[in-house]
Amino acid sequence: MRIAIYGAGSLGTILGAFISQKGVNIELINRNKAHVEALRTKGAQVTGTLNFCQPVTAYTPDEMNGIYDILFLMTKQQNNPEVVQKLKNYLAPDGVLVTFQNGLPEMQIASIVGEERVLGCTVAWGATLQSPGVCELTSEPDALSFSLGAISAQRSKHFNKVKELLELMGKVDVEENFLGTRWSKLLINAAFSGMSAVLGCTFGEAAGPKESRRIVQALIKECIDVCQAGGIRIEPVQGKDIVKLLNYNNSLKRAFSFFIIPIAIRKHAKLKASMLQDLEKGKPTEVDAINGAVSEFGRKVGCPTPMNDRVVEIIHQIEQGKLRPCFDNIKLFEQA
Repeated sequence: MRIAIYGAGSLGTILGAFISQKGVNIELINRNKAHVEALRTKGAQVTGTLNFCQPVTAYTPDEMNGIYDILFLMTKQQNNPEVVQKLKNYLAPDGVLVTFQNGLPEMQIASIVGEERVLGCTVAWGATLQSPGVCELTSEPDALSFSLGAISAQRSKHFNKVKELLELMGKVDVEENFLGTRWSKLLINAAFSGMSAVLGCTFGEAAGPKESRRIVQALIKECIDVCQAGGIRIEPVQGKDIVKLLNYNNSLKRAFSFFIIPIAIRKHAKLKASMLQDLEKGKPTEVDAINGAVSEFGRKVGCPTPMNDRVVEIIHQIEQGKLRPCFDNIKLFEQA
């Protein structure tokens, strides 16, 4: 069986290191030649809440050849039309493409490779690429978990193998309501990744000060409201019912929600959003697939999303060089 991680940046490198550490042959593929060369010569160096170095097999996309049974997709979603079409040529007829991407990417991918060849996976931990070959794990070791699901009624024959591979790193929850799982991850990303990118800070720093925490709370509330309007049941995250904890319909519940936000995110407090990392490198972000997806669904179900709309606007202005990620951007939410 041939297995690869396509788009092995910070998350993919750490996942690949864990899987390789258990003696499984998995290929790490990344277009960053310096990163690939460092992986080849020095191995995958994991720092942060865990520290180890693991020899891995690494290639650039140009060096790919042959057919794969399992491909883990960890690139940015905005490149999917081009990337998935390319990967289709390397995927076995009964192979499976597992997307770890943010947002709601499964249906777009299925339109290219077929529903029966797509699995979705959400990741409940974070990492940062510090330098070529060096990735910092920013979540606590006991928070390393995944949620895995299929969009087709008939699961791929490789479903159990994918689950076994992920279990070499952490806990895997198999989700029957995978759309609800996607939205639970999207809620976290819209609120914490969105504000991390806008303010230029970690998740914990966004959740701490009252001014930014109020915006985080409003972003969460908008996600819950659009899901309720659209008939989507948001699934728990790592055993925690985030709707019960964070939703509110009166002042008492609102105060509790506000109080619990920093506690709910504490195991991921050091996490810096991948959108912020992209902004720091001058790259386009996935904001349209994250906060933009919330706004788009809100329009579809007739539910206003002014805070998510504003996050999209601010991040696009940062991409264009009109703003920079900083706490002064708080004031831009006053009219939302």
